[in-house]
Amino acid sequence: MSVFAVASLRPISGPCLQQARTGLLSVRVASRSSSVHIRAVVSLPPSSLRYQSTDTGKEVQKNAPPNKPQKVTFRQFAGRALGAGLRNLAFALSPKGVKKAYKDSPASTAFAVVLLVVTLGISAVALRMFYVRFYNNKFSRYPEPVANTLRRAIYYSNYQPDPELALKYYKKAMQQCAEIGLDPFSDEVLGIRIQVSAWLQQIDSYTSSGEVLESVLADCQKWVSVMDKSVEDGMVDGKGYYINSSNLADANDINNKHTRPGVEAESAPKDEELEVPRETLWRKRERVLAAAVKTAVALGELYADEHVLKPEKATEHFVWAVETTLKEFKRRRTEGKKPGEETWLTPTEVGGAMESLGRDYERKSQFHLAIPLFFQALRLCELPCHRAVVMNNLAASFAQIPASFLSGALSDGLKDLEGTEMPKTRPECLEAAENWAKNAYMHGTDVKGDERTPECDEACAVALCNWADVAAMLGKTTVARKKYEQCIDMSKKLGFAGGARQAAEGLKKLNRASN
Repeated sequence: MSVFAVASLRPISGPCLQQARTGLLSVRVASRSSSVHIRAVVSLPPSSLRYQSTDTGKEVQKNAPPNKPQKVTFRQFAGRALGAGLRNLAFALSPKGVKKAYKDSPASTAFAVVLLVVTLGISAVALRMFYVRFYNNKFSRYPEPVANTLRRAIYYSNYQPDPELALKYYKKAMQQCAEIGLDPFSDEVLGIRIQVSAWLQQIDSYTSSGEVLESVLADCQKWVSVMDKSVEDGMVDGKGYYINSSNLADANDINNKHTRPGVEAESAPKDEELEVPRETLWRKRERVLAAAVKTAVALGELYADEHVLKPEKATEHFVWAVETTLKEFKRRRTEGKKPGEETWLTPTEVGGAMESLGRDYERKSQFHLAIPLFFQALRLCELPCHRAVVMNNLAASFAQIPASFLSGALSDGLKDLEGTEMPKTRPECLEAAENWAKNAYMHGTDVKGDERTPECDEACAVALCNWADVAAMLGKTTVARKKYEQCIDMSKKLGFAGGARQAAEGLKKLNRASN
C-alpha cells in the first residue's frame, strides 16, 4: 500500500501597496483507495515575507534621496584620460589596429602614418638640439647648481630674450661660484664674465660691456703683477709653488674680492691634492696672462666699433696685447719653460692680435705701421681663406701708403716686426700692391673642398677690386675696367653688395678719367 502527501503555502494578497502577512497552507494526503485534503490560514514568519518587484518599487526608488556623484581629482582624471589614450594608441599602433584602420580608410591611415613619422623625426631633432645647446661640455664642466643657472641665463639671453632675467641669472651664477669656492681666475669663472660682456654687446649695451671687460683685464693684470713680484722676491720655489703661504696676502686679496670670506682659491682639500695634481703658479700665470691678452684684443675691437668710436683706447689695448705677447715669447726663449707651463698662445691667436692692430693702424691711415703687422699675421695664419683676406689688407696698405712714410715708426716693443724688404719708392709700392692683389685672388681661387668657405669668395671679389684700383693708379685702364666688371659680376652672384658697390664707384671714376 502506497501513500503520498503534497503540501503548499501561498500568500494571501491584502490591500494595495501592502505586503502579504498571511498565507493559505494546503496539505493533501492520498492513497490508492482514499485521499484527505486539509486547508488552513496561517501567519507568515518575517523570513517568508515577499516583496513585490512592481511599480511600487520604482516609486520608492524615486522617493529615495539621490546618490551624490563621486568626486574625481584632476590627477585622477588626467591619469584615467592618459591611460585610455595610451591604450587606444597602443591598439592603433598594433598590427591589428593598423590593418583595421587601413581597411576602413586607406588614405587617412597612410597620411597619419607619414605625419607620425615626421613628428617623431622633428621631436628627435629638437631633443638633440636641446641637449647639444644646454647639456654640452661647456656646461658640464661647472658644478650642477652653477650649470643649471647658466642654462637659464643663456636661455633668457639667446632663445627667449629677457635682459632682466638674464642678468639676474648671470649674477646668481657668479654668486654660486663664489659660494662654492671656485677660483675667480679659473677659465670657468672668467668665461662667465666674458660671456656677460658678449651678451651686453648683443643687446647694444656697449658701455656696460666695456666696463665688464675692463674689470676682467684689470684683475688679470694685477694677479700677474703680484705673481711676478713674488718671483722676484724669491717667494716661489723651483716647483712653481709659494714657499710660505703667508706671503700670499696680495694674491688672496684679489681672489677674496670675488669669493666669500674664508674661501681661498689657492687651497684645496688634502684628498683632492692627492688625487689631482695642483696647478702650478706658472701654469696659472700662463692662463691668466693669455686671458688678459684676449680680453685686451676684445676691448680694442669694442672701442674701434662704430657704436663706441674710441680709437685711442682701441690702439692702446691692441698695442698692449701685441707687446705682451712678444715679451712673453722672448722670456720663454731666454729663460725656457717654467714648471707646469704649456704652449703659449696659438699661431692663430697671435696672428689675430697682430692683424687687429694692423687694421687699427689702417683705419688711421698709418699704413707704414700696418704693413709689418700684416706680414706677421700672414705668416702665422693657418686658415687658407683668411690668408687671402690678409693679402688684400697688404694690397690696400701698399696702394695707399704715402712716399713720405716709407720708413717705419713702430714702438720699441714692436721693433722686431719690421723687415728690410719694404719698398723704397711710390712706384715700388704700387707694384707690390698689384702683386698682393693678384696673389690674394689666385690664393682665394685655389682653395677647394671643405677648406673653402664664403670668406674665400668675398676675398676673391675684394682682390679683383683692389687689383682694378691699383691698375687704374698705374695707368692700366683696360686691365682696371676688366677687373672692375669681373668684380661686379662676382659680387652680384655672391650677394656681396659692398663689393659690387665699391667696384661700380671705381668704374665710374675710371670712365670719367678716361673721358
